[in-house]
Amino acid sequence: MTSVTTAASALLGVYARVGPTFVAGEGVELIAEDGARYLDFTAGIAVNALGYGHPVIRDAVTRALDSGLVHVSNLYHTEPGEQLAAELVSRSFADQVFFCNSGAEANEGAFKFARKWSGKTGIVAFSGSFHGRLFASLAATDRPDYRRPFAPLVPGIQIIPNGDRAAADRAISAAETAAVIIEPVQGEGGVQPLAAEWLAYLRTLCDERGAALIFDEVQCGLGRTGSLFAYEQTGVTPDILTLAKPLAGGLPMGAVLLTDTIADALGPGDHATTFGGGPLVASVALEVVRTIAEPGFLAGVQTSGTRLEAGLRAIAARSRKISEVRGRGLMWGVACTEAVAPLVGAARERRLLILSAGPTVLRILPPLVITGDEIDRGLAILAEVLV
Repeated sequence: MTSVTTAASALLGVYARVGPTFVAGEGVELIAEDGARYLDFTAGIAVNALGYGHPVIRDAVTRALDSGLVHVSNLYHTEPGEQLAAELVSRSFADQVFFCNSGAEANEGAFKFARKWSGKTGIVAFSGSFHGRLFASLAATDRPDYRRPFAPLVPGIQIIPNGDRAAADRAISAAETAAVIIEPVQGEGGVQPLAAEWLAYLRTLCDERGAALIFDEVQCGLGRTGSLFAYEQTGVTPDILTLAKPLAGGLPMGAVLLTDTIADALGPGDHATTFGGGPLVASVALEVVRTIAEPGFLAGVQTSGTRLEAGLRAIAARSRKISEVRGRGLMWGVACTEAVAPLVGAARERRLLILSAGPTVLRILPPLVITGDEIDRGLAILAEVLV
């Protein structure tokens, strides 16, 4: 029998994995091989919105498997993907949907769609951005250390200072810019909610100069900020929106939502995916979206978010290690005056899982089903680490 250590060494070493080996999950807890339970404030990096073992996901997977249709390909009609697309359209600004397998794929697709529609090639992104690790999405990601080893990346993509109107005015060109991409709440960039006025300014520039406005809601979308889509809280509507992480409850799925204006420029053969929108993942995603979209569910996220925010601010008032608390809903960043990697480790030793978002920001992303008591439990551990 292959040992866990030997098996782990067979994985390509692009992740510095830490902590125990997890073998099960229940509710908002992960269970290690020794039976220890860890309170999860990461949700698989904003993926496991419904936590672990949720009956909605279990039942949807069971029904999908019972049908025998795990994969058919996009050469044929299947109901789950078409129903999911209709559900997303009915609940958003969008008229059409393209399914893929990840957030990076969704952003790559969005860039292609904008280029085909506009007849232009330029893409404008912003400081603090994170849009993925493929060649175009990486070029739009503000991580020089990530980009440098893989240069040259896709040309025509520039990153400008976030919030700088003069820089945006210069960069967004009627002659060259196909699209502007931005996260309404930056995730990897330190959990930075962006001002509605700034997003509205970008909307105006895009309208004036014939560019598509793309909102990347891969991390902040689908209930994470307390509304189904983060853009709903800004009063600004994009032309294209990308989704992924929580969409299929932990199964790999991404989506590009777009208006008819953009979609009408595309036809058969312009883009493709073998697995995107397959019947198994789409069946699960349909039930996840319906669950999260319920007004009562979103109200619960807002209530939980208020409780979490209050607790974090109370800790910050007593801690010299914290300089700022920022976020929305159940997506929070705790900016610290020191490196946070040791703090993440200290929390893990106390059986609380948290993330970083850059070298000096803690990121809190619990499952959206977390209870008040579980929030308080996590806050108590955070207080031990931060005060």
